[in-house]
Amino acid sequence: MIELEVYAKGLRTEPMLKELHSQMDSLPQIRYKIDTHHDLVYFEVDTDSDASLRQLTTIFTDIGLIPRIVGQPPDGFAADSDH
Repeated sequence: MIELEVYAKGLRTEPMLKELHSQMDSLPQIRYKIDTHHDLVYFEVDTDSDASLRQLTTIFTDIGLIPRIVGQPPDGFAADSDH
């Protein structure tokens, strides 16, 4: 399992939370938990998933937020994958 934490300033607003939930519906293989007090999202991705870092960051930019990866992106998590 790959774990990733993303900070996105402004996420805690109700419209942004609804948009994020809507976007995440398209990626049911990715589990996530939102910390609304700190504008953080914790992701868990199975190692055999074809999900990519680009997919996750695009979800945020599509709703008008700038994602910041907390720490180093995990090894084995495809940053450039076109999946």
